[in-house]
Amino acid sequence: MTPDLADLTLFASVARYRSFRRAAVELRLSTSSLSERVRALEERLGVRLLNRTTRSVSLTAAGESLLAGLTPALSEIDTAVERARALSDTPSGTLRINAPTPGVRLTLAPLLIDFMAAHPRIKVELVVDNSLIDIVAAGFDAGVRYGEHLARDMIAVPLGAPQRFALVAAPSFLATHGTPRKPDDLIGAPCIQHQFLGGARPDWEFERDGTVTHFRPDARLVCTDIETKIDAAIAGLGFLSTFEGFVRAPVEDGRLVEVLRDWQQEFPGPFLYYASRRQIPAGLKAFLEFLRARR
Repeated sequence: MTPDLADLTLFASVARYRSFRRAAVELRLSTSSLSERVRALEERLGVRLLNRTTRSVSLTAAGESLLAGLTPALSEIDTAVERARALSDTPSGTLRINAPTPGVRLTLAPLLIDFMAAHPRIKVELVVDNSLIDIVAAGFDAGVRYGEHLARDMIAVPLGAPQRFALVAAPSFLATHGTPRKPDDLIGAPCIQHQFLGGARPDWEFERDGTVTHFRPDARLVCTDIETKIDAAIAGLGFLSTFEGFVRAPVEDGRLVEVLRDWQQEFPGPFLYYASRRQIPAGLKAFLEFLRARR
């Protein structure tokens, strides 16, 4: 019996992620339902496609062979569907974007809200993720990154105005520890430091008159969540260096004070990036046209 195309698509998603859980999230199915569908596909084909353990999923030789044939075929089907949708006077389809927290909150979110209002037939799937992933392998139409992390084979479109970091602290904290005049004045001072989910803790960077200074904070609090870090800074737990847009409101109302302003230079804002292809998905094409009109 010829397998159902939908089940082949489910298998391809699991094979791409090497994970039933991640594939289930993308496909909006329960993990158990997805596992049963793939197992039924294996029974119809009479061959095992996946090796399953409690911690991992890997492809058998038969699975590797099937995936190699399915990948270009499914891509051609997606292209044909998007080509048909592109002929409609009203763009439709789904736009899948992967983006980091700063890019979403400070730039992308308001753009998407306006875009969706203008294109009611387009659905948006936005995954907020601060790790650097392969958007093509993960099934996204586009991603958002800052310039230093852009791959050369990607097409990049600026999303917004330049940004900068701001070093802030509560007035009560500055009254006790003093106001720094240069980066070296931060040595030994309590700081609130960001940590990525992978464990990396970035240094703070300051620049003035062509001189760049890197500073390793003496972290009293290490945290992955921006709201928690801002609350901690307002409570007087230490200096915080973050995107200026995140702390604009508490600086304006006096809960935080910006220091070393002349050591914080602007840098290009985030970019929307996507893989070069002959047929751009309808949702992404409409969003690119929306961005051009906004510029």
